[in-house]
Amino acid sequence: MIAFSTCWNTHRHNDGQAIAEEVLKLGFDSIEISHGTRLTLMEGFFRAVDQNVIKVSSVHHPCPSPIEILQDAPDVYEFSDSLQLNRNRAIKLAEQSLETAARVGASRMVVHLGSVPMKPITTDLEYLALSGKQFGRDYIAAKLELVRQRQALASAPFDRALKAIEALLPLAEKVGVKIGIETRSHFEQIPTFAEFETLMDHFKDSPWVGTWHDFGHVQRQANLGLLNHEEALRAIAPNLVGCHIHDVGWPHRDHRVPFSSNGVDFPALLPLVPLNVPLIWEISRSQPKEAIVKARDEWMRQFGDRDTVYLPSATAIATP
Repeated sequence: MIAFSTCWNTHRHNDGQAIAEEVLKLGFDSIEISHGTRLTLMEGFFRAVDQNVIKVSSVHHPCPSPIEILQDAPDVYEFSDSLQLNRNRAIKLAEQSLETAARVGASRMVVHLGSVPMKPITTDLEYLALSGKQFGRDYIAAKLELVRQRQALASAPFDRALKAIEALLPLAEKVGVKIGIETRSHFEQIPTFAEFETLMDHFKDSPWVGTWHDFGHVQRQANLGLLNHEEALRAIAPNLVGCHIHDVGWPHRDHRVPFSSNGVDFPALLPLVPLNVPLIWEISRSQPKEAIVKARDEWMRQFGDRDTVYLPSATAIATP
């Protein structure tokens, strides 16, 4: 299935049902209720679901937004935080997100795990790449320093994030909602793909934890030479519970309409995604409606909805 994130139009409405109805007009019959969703919008979403106006594929933690935060800030509380108070708040908000997902009939919740506390060197690499200096000595030195610092500092925040997911499992099982751990755009963030391997091995006996592949985020890291997009997707594909779809303008302008920048090679990468895994278009509010409608038509022409259409590739993975 393909669905559409409400991050595109939440800011324009004061009623959740109006958000859902606008998405329907774009040609999508399912939504992901995004982070940044104010509590006052939720009644409208409940009404839209109860009246069969829209289906909800997933929610993005935190959903609704914490009432004490006045802007869209999904990483304001992190599972990896060294302060117990902040970790507890992140877990509480995730529990609310799981309950929200169950209330709207969504079977998946997307989460960010957190970050390693260090200088954000990824942004330096993006600036150098944008200036055409990605093969220079400064770039190589910054990249090596990024990897060195992260490796030295990652163990404790990663362990804290893993324990937070463990704490959420009883409720996830109770409400029947899977937790999708999202790939991130910055190397300082958690998890790396090596850490994904550790996570999936740790949770191998739980059906309630899986991976969530964000095509734009991973492409940003690929553009910086930090990973290979195809290899990364192959590594987490067996555990995928969902994907975010958006294009990337070189090297880091993400959340563009698919096919608009040709920064993500969807024809090559999409066959690696198991069939029937939800594909959520997560598009910036800056992107025009007409471009979204045109891109959706092209997407359906090339790929179909992937619920029933099999992509002609030997690498496609059929879900049971």
